[in-house]
Amino acid sequence: QVQLLESGGGLVQAGGSLRLSCAASGRTFSMYGMGWFRQAPGQEREFVATISAGGAATHYADSVQGRFTISRDNAKNLVYLQMNSLKPADTALYFCAKCRGGAGMASEDDYDYWGQGTQVTVSS
Repeated sequence: QVQLLESGGGLVQAGGSLRLSCAASGRTFSMYGMGWFRQAPGQEREFVATISAGGAATHYADSVQGRFTISRDNAKNLVYLQMNSLKPADTALYFCAKCRGGAGMASEDDYDYWGQGTQVTVSS
């Protein structure tokens, strides 16, 4: 059983930055890809970013490419999402998730554990 706990959300003005963190339990964190997803009110949950087990490979949604950076610290069982140049459209509940395998994946079907989410609100 893996537990994921997100933190770092909050209220920020457009153009500002936030860094989300996700702490994972367990001894096998470094074996699995990780990802971030988000869900805005009234919308489906959508992919944001993913990173492979070793951290060498990353992939982003077009909407955040160039503004967000995903990273991980396998020694500390942490995954991060640095969010810069935030827009009101980035307002959502952000979820951390663990991949079923070592590659980073963009489909929800490839994830087996999810956190409870952390709220990000960007004001205009």
